[in-house]
Amino acid sequence: MGPRSILADDVDCYNVARVTLEEEAIASQYSYLCTAGHDIQKAEFPLVAGPITLRRKAWVCAKAIVSQNVEVGEGAVVAIGAVAVKPVLPWSVVGGNPAKLIKMRIPTENDRVTSSP
Repeated sequence: MGPRSILADDVDCYNVARVTLEEEAIASQYSYLCTAGHDIQKAEFPLVAGPITLRRKAWVCAKAIVSQNVEVGEGAVVAIGAVAVKPVLPWSVVGGNPAKLIKMRIPTENDRVTSSP
């Protein structure tokens, strides 16, 4: 977890694989970060796992689901109740099941990374 990142109350973080929250990333209440599933191509349905990454200033809203092998890009928003099963582009807003692009966000001056000399 990066500086000022948040896993809110009642987040279900099923971390069979690595879950990374970068600086100021947020997973809101009742969201589900699920790093494992099952290989449906095999009769035994073996467990498979993959990482989840919430990039800087990403926000997974309440009751949203993020699946294994998904990166939520910098400044992106996964809307309330959305199901993200594919990577989410930086500064985008996605919603629905499966999550689809709703609109793009425009970063503000406060969102830009500044480096110290």
